[in-house]
Amino acid sequence: MFHNADALKRLVSGRAKRPQDSLGPSSPDSYIDCFLLQTDQEKQNPDTEFTTENLVMTTLELFFAGTETVSTTLRCGILLLMKYPEIKEKVHKEIDRVIGRSRLPATEDRIRMPYTDAVIHEVHRFADVIPMSLPHVTTQDVQFRVYVIPKGTYVHPLLRTVYLDSEEHKTPEAFAPERLLNENGCFKKQNAFMLLSAGKWVCLGEGLVRMELFLFFTTALQRFALSSPVDPQQLSLAPDISNLGKVPQRYQLCQH
Repeated sequence: MFHNADALKRLVSGRAKRPQDSLGPSSPDSYIDCFLLQTDQEKQNPDTEFTTENLVMTTLELFFAGTETVSTTLRCGILLLMKYPEIKEKVHKEIDRVIGRSRLPATEDRIRMPYTDAVIHEVHRFADVIPMSLPHVTTQDVQFRVYVIPKGTYVHPLLRTVYLDSEEHKTPEAFAPERLLNENGCFKKQNAFMLLSAGKWVCLGEGLVRMELFLFFTTALQRFALSSPVDPQQLSLAPDISNLGKVPQRYQLCQH
């Protein structure tokens, strides 16, 4: 893990050494370009946060949030739809009604697709791809109930305890997108929904993850009818790996 992380740091660091004269101030073409332009503007500020170290780490966070978590959640989501074909058919019908087949899905479509939005949120909860969330550090001594957490202590908010809280989710062990819809079929937000982290300093890539998952999920289901080559009852939802991250078991699917 550390070997791979170091390799990614070198990759980002190399990209960050792009010559300044190749940057276009009026039309930066990436997050790194924007960061470097701001770094140049604040080079006389001794307290600037626009440093090479911060550039590398924020870029890596966006990379991880936008690739590994998204791909794992998509794998789990497709598995759940094959396990429950009746839910998949409802998503297909909403895609056909709202988007159709003549254009690609857009992020603006999500507000008009409450059932699909509910399915994706329920996939997040059920997949629980980062059960321990991302580590935080206390900036001062914290009194929590009968405990004192010293300044500088790493804290992991256990998202799994929220996802499986029976007071917040009726039958939390079940995959039930309807729990996120009100009596009028509109999507309803829940306080007990946390995507990748908790607290004031949430994951930098949460917005990116939300956008990517909706677009990838709806585009795949718009273009293909996915099914399992085995009886859905034979599909196992037990994770293949469950430690710092959760990964679904490998499976086969048919696309038509």
